[in-house]
Amino acid sequence: MLALSAILVFATTFLAAALAVLVGWFTLQRIGAEATVEDVSDHLGDGASPLLKDNSLSTISLWARLLERFDFIEIMRRQLSQAAVSWSIGRLTLFMLLTGSVILAILMRLDWLPGWLAVPLSCVAALCPYFYVLRKRTRRFRKFEEAFPDALESLARALRAGHPFPAAMEIVGSESEPPVSTELRRASAEGNLGASWDQALQNLAERVPLLEVNMFVSAVLLQNRVGGKLNEVLGKLAETMRESTGLKGEVRALAAHGKLTGLVLTILPLVITAVMIFVNPGYIASLVNYPYGKYMIAAAAGCLVIAHFVIRKIVDIRI
Repeated sequence: MLALSAILVFATTFLAAALAVLVGWFTLQRIGAEATVEDVSDHLGDGASPLLKDNSLSTISLWARLLERFDFIEIMRRQLSQAAVSWSIGRLTLFMLLTGSVILAILMRLDWLPGWLAVPLSCVAALCPYFYVLRKRTRRFRKFEEAFPDALESLARALRAGHPFPAAMEIVGSESEPPVSTELRRASAEGNLGASWDQALQNLAERVPLLEVNMFVSAVLLQNRVGGKLNEVLGKLAETMRESTGLKGEVRALAAHGKLTGLVLTILPLVITAVMIFVNPGYIASLVNYPYGKYMIAAAAGCLVIAHFVIRKIVDIRI
């Protein structure tokens, strides 16, 4: 037991020191990268973005070679790009490993927690940085979905005023709000600096996998092949998207009541337990000291978490 405690203390100290070193290294690297971007932006002009892509998985060569062996790396790279997070794959995976290791070391020191429960809880904790990226990705897509109809309407007005499509894309990209402006400027830069416009629009649809963006790309590609009044098509498309966005907002507002109810039902047992510990500690202590009490508490907590996600799944209405 003493040897295990020494190993856990050493592992926790080592991981904490490694985390501090990594945070300092990433901070210095980010400061240097921002300085480089500012220098390049000065040469390219205001509002321009450098078309420099960093495909390195990690600044640690050994870790980068290890990550290259896994197929899920491309999925994580795409999700990081879609979430507009400036982390590398190596940074994200190291954060996940460090978080899981530190939580595992802490849970192993808790005598009242069943030993078999420490590993799954540490795995869930290790996934927290990845869930954070997914959460930012979802919020960014929702913000893009709400602002995209206005950008399409501005694009239709620019085409109606006589601007060609590349110039109209550049104008709308400079006048829109992020994240729409970021994606449109990137598509405009790709279309004007080497890649064909068909490829640039297809890349836009891959970076923003929304139905609205796919409809816009399909309309533009179809107009390039068969001709027609693109400004009228984009105007009607913007109107349809705006109505769809309003309907989705109403559905989310109606589903918010169910989600709030599920959250209350999840928190209520924890609040009652905290009150019972404060009012009558011996009542809860009898459950903890009971031979199977730990397993009963773990099962209740697991059922509580599962019920929370089941309720959210039920009230999550998709249209």
